[in-house]
Formats: sequence, structure tokens, C-alpha cells
Amino acid sequence: MKATLVLVAVLLAAGSAFAASEADYKAAYAAAEAANKEAGQLRNQWTTTASTLAAAKKAGDAGDFDKAVEAAREAEALAKASIFQATSEKTLWKEMEIR
Repeated sequence: MKATLVLVAVLLAAGSAFAASEADYKAAYAAAEAANKEAGQLRNQWTTTASTLAAAKKAGDAGDFDKAVEAAREAEALAKASIFQATSEKTLWKEMEIR
């Protein structure tokens, strides 16, 4: 048990030693923007995606790349969820039963 706790502590320390760089931020932001653009083409952009992208840009402009990468990845996940919603609802509505 003690060895496991030491291993967890070492892994946590190692994870915090690798801070996100500006390049990491730019890559994450570009991926989020691309997913959001695709959601826009499907006419299903979520407002939360736009606000999360804005938060990522603000953090990136301030030089807080850890926070910026985290927000950009969240924005990408939101955009992908909106894409999934748009594509799945194209066919699922046909399966609904009218009562």
C-alpha cells in the first residue's frame, strides 16, 4: 500500500513537471476550432463551446497555457458532442413513436 502511494505521488509530481507549452495550446485550440466549424456546418453550434473557446483564448493570451489547453480540450469535446447530437438526430427522429 505504501509503495502505491509513493508511486502515485511520483506520477503526480511528474505530471505537473510537464507544463503545457504555447505549441500545445495552439494545437489544442486549432482542433477545437475545427470541430466547432464542423458543428457550424451542421447548424448545431452550442453557445457553451463558443464561451469555452473564448476562455481558452483569454488564458492563452495571458500565457497560462495549462489552463488554455484544458479549456481548448473542453471546447473540442463540446463541439464533438454537438456534432454527435446533430448527426444522430438526423435519423433518430424517424424512430419516434407518435402517441
